[in-house]
Amino acid sequence: MRSETLYRLLDDRAQKRSVVLATNLKSNEQILIYPFDNNTKTVNKILIKAACEAAHVDKGRTVETPDGEVFLNVFNPPLRMIIVGAVHISQPLSVMAEVAGYQVIVVDPRRAFATPERFPGMELRIEWPDEALEELGLDRRTAVVSLTHDPKLDDSALSVALHSEAFYIGALGSKRSHAKRVERLKERGLTDDFIAQIHGPIGLDIGARSPSEIAVSILAQVTERLRRPGLS
Repeated sequence: MRSETLYRLLDDRAQKRSVVLATNLKSNEQILIYPFDNNTKTVNKILIKAACEAAHVDKGRTVETPDGEVFLNVFNPPLRMIIVGAVHISQPLSVMAEVAGYQVIVVDPRRAFATPERFPGMELRIEWPDEALEELGLDRRTAVVSLTHDPKLDDSALSVALHSEAFYIGALGSKRSHAKRVERLKERGLTDDFIAQIHGPIGLDIGARSPSEIAVSILAQVTERLRRPGLS
């Protein structure tokens, strides 16, 4: 690998940018493909399509091109799940998400809820959600799950998330609660197109009842959005 390519990869990692290293197995020629950034027109469409598919599943692959076989090596930023609200559902969800490979961050200004005893080993942010989310920065590998059921907390978090690149945004609440949330967000100046990004009521409809079951439905929907973005 040329030093220039290595330095660019390191810079991309620091900038939390998804990139695919394409290596021609015959000529050893290497190029970097940015699958989510409308890559340069000089890269052939076969490689761009294959690089997008590989990036979505976090798995390298070999693809046939007119110039020979090309191996695609995926370099994605770490997955993160930011859970707004240190509530009962957040406890099993934080554990499940960590097992699934997410860096989990729990945000809640209520110190009685966001405690190490309730969330052992998790990163806790005792701040207002909008401030925490602005500081954390929400990239294409970030899921935002808002579970407080408190408009003062949920709405401020959603307002930040909807203006970000987060690949998933979900909020707890019934259809009736979500309809009221939509009206409040419109009063904040958000358009229908922005608000439509919210998965609400949150989670896949699997008949979940207990906090753990609801956590399963949420993680399943997040996974679907990550791996099959066109379906959700």
